[in-house]
Formats: sequence, C-alpha cells, structure tokens
Amino acid sequence: MEKTQDFALAEMKKSVQKLGSATEKFGDPTLMRFLIARSMDPDKAAKTFVQWHKWRASFVPNGFVSDAEVKDQLADRKIFLQGLSKDGYPVMVVKASKHCPSKDQLQFKKFVVHLLDKTIASSFRGKEIGNEKMVVILDLQQLSYKNVDARGFITGFQFLQSYYPERLAKLFILSMPWFFASVWRMISRFLDKATQEKIVIVSNEEGTKNFRKEIGEENLPEEYGGRAKLVLLQDVVLAPVED
Repeated sequence: MEKTQDFALAEMKKSVQKLGSATEKFGDPTLMRFLIARSMDPDKAAKTFVQWHKWRASFVPNGFVSDAEVKDQLADRKIFLQGLSKDGYPVMVVKASKHCPSKDQLQFKKFVVHLLDKTIASSFRGKEIGNEKMVVILDLQQLSYKNVDARGFITGFQFLQSYYPERLAKLFILSMPWFFASVWRMISRFLDKATQEKIVIVSNEEGTKNFRKEIGEENLPEEYGGRAKLVLLQDVVLAPVED
C-alpha cells in the first residue's frame, strides 16, 4: 500500500509540473488529500491541485479572509467552533435558522472560505500538517422558509469538494423539518459519492447516541446533550501558525 502511495505521489508531482505548477511548498499529506479525493488517479489529482492553487492565489491573495471582509455574515451569529471531537477533529456548529440567503454572493463565498479555513486551522498544533479534517453539525432546528438557501448550500459543498478535498470527516444533520427533505434531495444531486458517504442525518435515538459519542460530551454543546457552551466563530482566537 505504501509503495502504491509513493508511486502515485511521484506521478502526481510530475503531472503538476507538466501543468506548469509546483508542489515544493506542500507536504505529502496535502497532496494525498487530492489523490484520495480523485481515487488515487495522479493526473486527475494534479489537475484538481493546480486548479485549487490558482483559485487560492486569486480568491485569497492575502492567504486568509479577515473578519472585516465578512462582517455582515459574522453579524448573523450563526457559526460556532467547539474544540475537538473524540477523534481530534475541530467541531463546527451551523445554526441554519440564523441564516438568510445572501444578497452579496461574493461576500458569502469569502465567508465560506473564512469559516472553513478557521475551523481547520483550529486543529493545528503549531503548524499545518495538511491532512487535518473537521466535523460539522448542521442544526436545522427552528428552520423556516426564509432561511432556506439551496444556492448557499450548493456553493458551500462545491467549495468543499473542489478546494477542500478530504477536509470533511463527518457532517451530522440535526432536526431536519419535513419541508426541507425535497430541498435536501436537490442539494444532494451536487454531492459526489465520497461527500454523501460522510453525511449522517440524525433522526432517531440510536443516531443521537452515536452522534453524541462521536463528538464527546466535553465539547458538545449543552443543547445537544453535552457539557459545553456554544462559542461563536468570531470569539475564537487562534494561536499563531509556524512557517
């Protein structure tokens, strides 16, 4: 298995060079995410990597999206960051009932980058390794029609799949109302198989038990049966990252 991985990595690096880009600044764990996401196909992984590299340079030229660039989205107070799950993944909570479709799609896209970057960075121990993942809790409790944003969901998932391959460990969906089921079916058409396999719709007692066990009581918010208080994304201060 290790030999296969080494061969795939070597081939991917060659393909990236042929496409006029370079991998020197990135460790093997980062490149492996792209390979795994593209079923260990070096050429497909290289193409996705180069597209990501170009996108990142143009869309996030400073290397990060600041709070000031997404202040309207942060003002909704809808994203929370809860420490690490039992498996050591940062846990993001999304309160969908506090969200309304954005009139400013560019700011919304920047917000998606901001929240994904910050959530992943919250698990760094001094510096990025490249294979960090996250757990997302999508809470649909008290969701009403005005909060439904299929376009926003699709944008978020497309960013995850194209620009954050293999960053999602698990997505738990809680309290899905009946009227959202048809919306979810439509959104699901935009999800690749690997993403769909990481999504768990919690709908019964056993599912709730497994969800609580996987997150761990210590960092699971009280309203979901844990012992933690909700912590707003903008209130989380990250330690500086080493070069």
